[in-house]
Amino acid sequence: MTRLRAQDTNVCGVTAAIAVIDGKWKTSLLWLLESGPHRPGELRRRLPGISEKVLTQALREMEADGLVDREVHDVVPPKTVYSLTVYGLELSELLGPLSDWGHRRLDRLTEAAAAS
Repeated sequence: MTRLRAQDTNVCGVTAAIAVIDGKWKTSLLWLLESGPHRPGELRRRLPGISEKVLTQALREMEADGLVDREVHDVVPPKTVYSLTVYGLELSELLGPLSDWGHRRLDRLTEAAAAS
């Protein structure tokens, strides 16, 4: 369903934005790729718990959505490097204030639980 929403032009802007980052790993991948290009193995090591299949699927979806660039080097063994596109960098920067808001919310929840 979410992949269909990522291509739907009849949704509000917030839904369109969330559709391309929906999922457990995409925001973490954006954050890691913000620091520069990474090979898939590096990404897997930095994201414990992600399988190779899920990593590949998430990166391919992000590439299809224009957030990630995939560069394949013609060497033996083959070398693939992923990096953020300008569009992906823009989205990553825009998520900063949302992340700040989320941290403030978590702080409030922690304070409320401590007061109970």
